[in-house]
Amino acid sequence: MKRCTFLLLSLLSCAAGAAETPVAPWTLLDQFDKAYTLDDQARVLLVARSMSTAKLVNAALENRPAGYLEARHTVYVADIEKMPAIAKAFAVPAMRSANYRILLDQTGRVAPRYDGDRETVQWLELKDGQVVKQQKFSDAGQLAAALEGLRP
Repeated sequence: MKRCTFLLLSLLSCAAGAAETPVAPWTLLDQFDKAYTLDDQARVLLVARSMSTAKLVNAALENRPAGYLEARHTVYVADIEKMPAIAKAFAVPAMRSANYRILLDQTGRVAPRYDGDRETVQWLELKDGQVVKQQKFSDAGQLAAALEGLRP
């Protein structure tokens, strides 16, 4: 009987772990060319893969104080790999007016790891270096509410 209980518990823990996806550490520069390395302190990773989803994140963060994302242990990555060079020349300096950190994936080496799409903002909940839950947002109000629910 003890063997059956042990086997059952082992199977359950394996099944629970299967839903978690490990996140390999990476480093990106933000809009001020300051490096950030993903670590176990991050609770949420937001990924925007297009201009429209970046605008959605911006709308959700409008009128939020400086440090709002950091207080919630939230990291925001903007995938700008497909942005034309001329557009980057204007867009990146414009991002410096944001009062939150925007990590810029200029070569597409980070955002594609997370299997998202270009129509929604991807929300990845992290725990101990693992993705434990995923959501997608296409509405700024819903994204803002979810961020508000992350109490610091």
